[in-house]
Amino acid sequence: MCTMIASTKTVQGSGKGATGWFPVTQSSVGYDHASHFPEEHAMLLDFVNYELGTDARVAVELNLASARALVAQLQDAIERAELAGV
Repeated sequence: MCTMIASTKTVQGSGKGATGWFPVTQSSVGYDHASHFPEEHAMLLDFVNYELGTDARVAVELNLASARALVAQLQDAIERAELAGV
């Protein structure tokens, strides 16, 4: 069953794909059927620049435990960067 859980945001960053580095302009986060992960459903993370075509995409599929760990790791790094005044 499809979950239809998805969210897309405009972002600024860079990603490295098959053809090298490219500017990332959009992120998508969802929970739905996995394409390559061995579980039926996964957290789906995409970093893309649709203006550059289909090669300008970095995709990641994680199980829920790994997604939670990633959120905690990101939050820790953000807090530490803010405390450092960077």
